[in-house]
Amino acid sequence: MKKILIIEDEEPIRRVLKRILTDENPEFKISEAIDGNDAIDKLSRDKFDLAVCDIKMPKKDGLDVLKFAIKKDLSTPFIMLTGHGNIETAVDSMKIGAYDFIEKPPDLNRLLISVRNAFKIRNLQNENTRLKKKLVKKHEMIGSSSKFKNVLQLIEKVSPTNARILITGENGTGKEMVAQQIHFKSLRNQQPLIEVNCAAIPSELIESELFGHVKGSFTSAIKDRVGKFELANGGTLFLDEIGDLSLKAQAKVLRALQEGKIQKVGSEKVIEVDVRIIAATNKKIKKLIESNNFREDLFHRLAVIEIKLPTLSERKSDIKSLCDYFLERISEEQGVSKKKISKEAISTLENYPWSGNIRELRNVIERLMILGDNPISIENIKTYAPK
Repeated sequence: MKKILIIEDEEPIRRVLKRILTDENPEFKISEAIDGNDAIDKLSRDKFDLAVCDIKMPKKDGLDVLKFAIKKDLSTPFIMLTGHGNIETAVDSMKIGAYDFIEKPPDLNRLLISVRNAFKIRNLQNENTRLKKKLVKKHEMIGSSSKFKNVLQLIEKVSPTNARILITGENGTGKEMVAQQIHFKSLRNQQPLIEVNCAAIPSELIESELFGHVKGSFTSAIKDRVGKFELANGGTLFLDEIGDLSLKAQAKVLRALQEGKIQKVGSEKVIEVDVRIIAATNKKIKKLIESNNFREDLFHRLAVIEIKLPTLSERKSDIKSLCDYFLERISEEQGVSKKKISKEAISTLENYPWSGNIRELRNVIERLMILGDNPISIENIKTYAPK
């Protein structure tokens, strides 16, 4: 049921507006406010899917009501009603944040079209909010151990900056998730986050993958291709497994970082790019530098800030909360009831040698959700956890 607030000091106009809207949809729930103060009071106490608001009213005018709604982040679309001589004021209302304005007396078709479109916008906003909440939940970082708190604090500090970041840690410690968190909390979060697994791309193709190529530049280049640097322009480029990048590709990445420019394979055209780089590796970069397999100058460019992720064995106190989180997420994904886990089973998991870290723990919990008892027991863990 859509809830609409009519804000109008003239009772005959309120009556006409209510009739027009209920004729359009008898299920509309219509509320009325007789002036600006009354409107603010109703907006404070209830949520509305739409407001139809007169601009000229006693006590507080429509612009005051609109400003209140914007300040409180109510996300209620406003259709402003204006007299013939107040078009300039109506335009000002659009600049403030109104969805539309209509001259009085309101044209029936014009009003209904505006109402329908406003509801479409509202639905899109609601869906966008829902997806954002789902995305935040998906990438939620769980843990309260001292080492993990240090990581979270560092993420909060570096995210709003443009500093390049190197994330280090063993496989399964959550490097990709940290990169995603930094992007979502950054000023670039409305722009793309482009991820590249440097270890999964053959060395002869990595330059094309990163910088793009032009048609005919090599045998399989049957058409132009846009590279990851260009796709990430304005946003963030996450270079996972950076330690597997060839020295030739490292040199080109270094140039891109130094100059903010790239060249496609087979092209002499220079393309300017504005990209924040987050890199990650499970390798000991300094050992790679010593063996001449990684450029020291690139390391210093990438590791303006270094975030080292603790292993799961270094944050055992987080295992219980991680288990609860995974049980809930997996129950949602599988469409099954969430299982409980016994204290004895948690204690066993806390002392388990997690060579695969959080990724391995998640896999074990999923296996226990499907095959284990409720509550999950020590016997289940002995049976279904890796030996």
